[in-house]
Amino acid sequence: MPKNKSHSGTSKRFKITGSGKVLRERAGKRHLLEHKPSRKTRRLTGNAEMAPADAKKVKKLLGI
Repeated sequence: MPKNKSHSGTSKRFKITGSGKVLRERAGKRHLLEHKPSRKTRRLTGNAEMAPADAKKVKKLLGI
């Protein structure tokens, strides 16, 4: 039986923590930053934890 391939797009976008939680980047910090308040862009910095229902889908795509 062949090996399962993980979804390469998903593997680039999400990270799995040691305890099995899924981390994602926050949306809205890629472009058009000039007109966005600094307060908003600072709040978008860092990783966020996925909602449990979405995390289940991501884990399936990653083959976990």
